[in-house]
Amino acid sequence: MKSFERTILHCILFQFLVISACAFVPSPTKSTFPLRATEDSSSTVDNRKKTDFTVPLSVEEMVRQVAACMKQASSDGLDKQIIRVLLPRDASNADFGKYWEQESRGNSVLVPNDESWQGGIMQLYRSAAPTGAEIVRQYTNKDVGLPPRITEDRSVDESGVDGVGLLKTEDPSIACWVQPTQETVQDYIMDTLNDDGTTIILMNPQWRLVDDVLDSASQGEGFLSGLASFLGGKGSVLKRLNAAGFQPVYTLEGYVCRGANVRLLQTYQADWQVFCERDDGETYIPVGSLPSRPTYQDVEQMLKDANIGYKYARDIGLQPKL
Repeated sequence: MKSFERTILHCILFQFLVISACAFVPSPTKSTFPLRATEDSSSTVDNRKKTDFTVPLSVEEMVRQVAACMKQASSDGLDKQIIRVLLPRDASNADFGKYWEQESRGNSVLVPNDESWQGGIMQLYRSAAPTGAEIVRQYTNKDVGLPPRITEDRSVDESGVDGVGLLKTEDPSIACWVQPTQETVQDYIMDTLNDDGTTIILMNPQWRLVDDVLDSASQGEGFLSGLASFLGGKGSVLKRLNAAGFQPVYTLEGYVCRGANVRLLQTYQADWQVFCERDDGETYIPVGSLPSRPTYQDVEQMLKDANIGYKYARDIGLQPKL
């Protein structure tokens, strides 16, 4: 079938699916998939607690937090882990209106891996790969002896531009997939699973935590679910990851709410914690927690309950500074 005809077919199928899914699928703002690979681990741990961690202010601090959670999960026998982290970026590159970004000069900040990265997924990879290597190095840190040698395999990215890589060590045996796609899971990860004791880590998967219509529809059963998965919904991938035993052990994400930077942090066997950045841009204050991932509306309500108004009002003196 010609590519043009395939495109027309996909458009027709997508429109049919949206109309059908809107009638049967609940709100897409929050995942309804009951399995643990939804990366909302509230359904898998009964004795949850508030995390002892706060928002990391440096790469080193974040790496230590991630490694600590990974070690705790490993001690419980969990050798298939999912982590989501912020990425280091030169502080000057956060300015709007620049046509290109400067190379990092050591003054880096931790920022979400969102659309603000002008270089796209490959620029994200250039930051994610060394961050992943540091996490693996910290996770395998030994009191004595040399740290294991870490090798990077880019052959798993057949196109060369999907921003996927594989970091491996031999002793102990670790495979850290950096920014895996749904295709990576289907074509590589699931076909290479075995019981040889290798710890497998998925770092910053390229599917979102929140669901759109396709994601919600693909997490059900039957014809609509299969069609939604065919069109890009993540449901089939999450089902396979769940069946293989993957669980999230560290998630740190962020966005802007009421004009301020907020951070969502969920660590192994702990509730989701929400933090709001102070106006000095250097520290964060906790504003609430939930057993499951808070929606944007949840976060906004937490800010209101904490008497945190819009940032512009604080900037012009209508409200006190945080």
